[in-house]
Amino acid sequence: MEKIRIQKMISDSGYCSRRKAEALIEQGRVRLNGRPVKLGDKCGYKDLITVDGERLYTARKKEYLYIMLNKPRGYVTTVSDELERRTVMDLLDDIEERVYPVGRLDRNSEGLLLLTNDGEFANSI
Repeated sequence: MEKIRIQKMISDSGYCSRRKAEALIEQGRVRLNGRPVKLGDKCGYKDLITVDGERLYTARKKEYLYIMLNKPRGYVTTVSDELERRTVMDLLDDIEERVYPVGRLDRNSEGLLLLTNDGEFANSI
C-alpha cells in the first residue's frame, strides 16, 4: 500500500490547501487513527484521518484535471484575493474540483492560463 505525507492526503481530499493542512497539523488539530500527527507523518488510503474530530474522506485514486483558460483582462491569477478583486477562479464556477493556476498572468494581461490539481505537473513546467 502506498503511503504519502498526511498534509498531501488532506490537500488531495479537497479539504484545504497543503499549506493550510500543515498549519492544522502544527496546531494539533489533525489525528491519524486517533493519534496526533506531526508534519511529514505518512498515511495510506485506509487510515482514518480526522480534523477537529470530524472524519476526512479521502479519494482512493486521484483523478487529475487540466484546464486551458483564455484569461481575460481584469482578473487576478490567484485562487483568492484579500482585496476582493475578481480572480480566475470566478471564471470556473462549474468546476467542482479544487484546481490551481500554473504560473501567472498579470491582471491587465490576457491569454492562455493553465489550471490543474496535479501538483507534480504544475511544478514540472
